[in-house]
Amino acid sequence: MPKGLAALMSRANEQGKAKPPVEKWNPPFCGDLDIRIFRDGSWSYMGSKIGREALVKLFSSVLRKEDDGRHYLVTPVEKIGITVDDAPFIGVELHVEGVGKEQVLTLRTNVGDVTVLDGEHALRFERAPENDGLKPYVLVRGRLEARLSRALLYELAELFEETEVDGQLATGVWSSGTFFSLAPEFLSD
Repeated sequence: MPKGLAALMSRANEQGKAKPPVEKWNPPFCGDLDIRIFRDGSWSYMGSKIGREALVKLFSSVLRKEDDGRHYLVTPVEKIGITVDDAPFIGVELHVEGVGKEQVLTLRTNVGDVTVLDGEHALRFERAPENDGLKPYVLVRGRLEARLSRALLYELAELFEETEVDGQLATGVWSSGTFFSLAPEFLSD
């Protein structure tokens, strides 16, 4: 394992810890709880910040996004709705190995998930309505996404290249043999 990737995994502090199988659980809905994940990735309960990192990681391990677009904390016996302002996770570290089509990008989130960007863990881009900027998201697990921090957006932008996709020149980034392109509207300005 490359040194940089090993260091990233070490910082994630999640080696050997499997996430609970929340996608397999089908408990009854028990109502909503005043837990909120803010746009910056911080969590609150009844308006007070949850400062214990271990508690945030525990909650994030039983988080699920369902077809209705809502987020829930799920255990084998209950499902509780919570509020998520944007994406539930923030991408805080990016490891880059290789170049071009051989490039592999590995993301670490603020809650310790480590995800290799590939066909199953796609990178997508949205336009930020508040400033018309670019917001990159990575599918981490289930339907849960991480929005890349501004610093990682700049790091990612350094990796952009042009390649031909379906007969058209596209700008984007490679990871694990998949090209993730910016939509043409991001390049028209």
